[in-house]
Amino acid sequence: MLRSIDELTGYTLQAEDGEIGRCKDFLFDDEWWGVRYMVADTRKWLPGRKVLVSPISLGEAQWTHRILPVRLTKEQIEKAPGLEEQAPVSRQYEMRWSRYYHWPYYWPGSRLWGTAHLPGELFIASRVPEEPPAAEPPSPTENHIRSTKEVKGYHIMAADGAIGHVEDFIVDDGTWAIRYLVVDTRNWLPGRKVLVAPQWIGSVHWAERSVTTCLSTEAVKNSPPYDPHAPVNREYEERLYDFHGRPKYWV
Repeated sequence: MLRSIDELTGYTLQAEDGEIGRCKDFLFDDEWWGVRYMVADTRKWLPGRKVLVSPISLGEAQWTHRILPVRLTKEQIEKAPGLEEQAPVSRQYEMRWSRYYHWPYYWPGSRLWGTAHLPGELFIASRVPEEPPAAEPPSPTENHIRSTKEVKGYHIMAADGAIGHVEDFIVDDGTWAIRYLVVDTRNWLPGRKVLVAPQWIGSVHWAERSVTTCLSTEAVKNSPPYDPHAPVNREYEERLYDFHGRPKYWV
């Protein structure tokens, strides 16, 4: 099912032996457009630390109670490699973090989660002391992990002009792939919101805080409107992709 990042913010992260905090941010991979980590607000428990929870460790969500179960103990999470609250998540840190949990790296392979279709398939019980498969890491300066909170507000530039700004993200709660950016066009088309798929994005300019799309302003103007109070179902997606004449990701 597709869900809004705004909706998921504030969900309780429940370890096997107690609550560890609430989701305050989501970190995504700007190459694959997938959520790699939830950042937990743990000020009452581990102040000053950035506590990461991967979709790899999530159990079956309790949507009505706004709970994301985590298949780890609080002690396991507390003893994971530390990261200062404002520090970026480097590939080197990810390698140490994966080794600690005995999880395979997600970056080798041709899928969002490497060789796996779903992140939970990479979960390995901590009692199995296996090392992740060897993988040649990128340059130490290469970092593709970004904050959804940071990207909200970025300007969206169509092929022939500005169309609005990033307001939210729509994610698949199974794969944790980002399926759409929610674009607020109120400075151009008051009251109208539209969805833009990552596949329709040409580039992201981090320094300029802007995103370019290959869609035209006319296409965006006439695109099926997005209602944040209604679910993004397959019927809506069919209309959206057919309107833009783009190949569907589910086919």
